[in-house]
Amino acid sequence: MAFLAGKRALIIGLASDRSIAYGIAEAMRREGAELAFSYVGERFRDRVVELAKGLDSDRVFEMDVSDDAAISAGFATLKGFWDSLDILVHSVAFAPREALTGTLVENTSREAFRVAHDVSSYSLTAVTREALPLMEGRAGAVLTLSYLGAVRSLPSYNVMGLAKASLEANVRFLAADLGPRGIRVNAVSAGPIKTLAAAGIAGFRKMLAHVATVAPIRRNVTQDDVGNAAAFLCSDLAAGITGEIVYVDGGYHNVGMSFGEAES
Repeated sequence: MAFLAGKRALIIGLASDRSIAYGIAEAMRREGAELAFSYVGERFRDRVVELAKGLDSDRVFEMDVSDDAAISAGFATLKGFWDSLDILVHSVAFAPREALTGTLVENTSREAFRVAHDVSSYSLTAVTREALPLMEGRAGAVLTLSYLGAVRSLPSYNVMGLAKASLEANVRFLAADLGPRGIRVNAVSAGPIKTLAAAGIAGFRKMLAHVATVAPIRRNVTQDDVGNAAAFLCSDLAAGITGEIVYVDGGYHNVGMSFGEAES
C-alpha cells in the first residue's frame, strides 16, 4: 500500500511544474496523499489550478503568507474542504532581487532583511500555528525547504542565507514545541536544481556544473530526488525523525575538497 494513503497534505508555494514543490506534490500523490494547494495573487490562480488538476486536486485557494489575516482566511477556506490535516509543506522563500546580487554588505537594506526573514522564515511559524487545530490528535508532519547557504557563504546568496539560517533554527524550536503534541517538523536542504526560481540566479549554470563535478554521486539532484525524500519525511516511516535538516544534495555538503573527475 502507498505509504501516504489516507493522509491529507497542504502544499504552500507551488508556482510551476519546474519547482521543488511540484516534485514533492508528485511524490505525495503517487504515495496516496490527498493534496490541497495555496497560491499568492490572482495572476497565479489559473496556473496553480491547472497544476492541481494534473495532480488530481481541485482544492486550491489564495493565501499570502506575509499577511496574518490572509493566512487565517486561507485556513478557513481549507477547513471548508477538510476537517483535518496531516501534512503541511512550506515551500516559500523571497528576498528583493537587488539584495541577491553583489555583496551582502553593499546590497542588504534594512527592508530587504525584514522581507527576507518575514517571508522565508517567520511564515513557517505563522502557517504552522494556523494549521494546528486541524492537526491536533494526528501524527502530523511539517516540512520546509532550506539550502546550503544557511550554513555556508555562497556567492550572491547574501541575505537569503541569513533567512535560511533563521528558518533552520525555526525548525528546531517548532520541533521542540510540537513534539509533545505528536507533530514532527523537519527541513530538506536540497542541492541546486534547474527550477524556474533558480533560473534568475547569477552564475547558476556554473553552480550546477561545479556541484555535479564534485558531489560524491557526480550529478545534480532532481525534483524527484527531493520529492521522494520529502514524502518519506512526512510519512509514518519517519515517525522517529524531527528537528532535522536532511540534505538531499548528493553529499555535496560533506565534501571538504575535491578536484573532480577531470583533475583526479
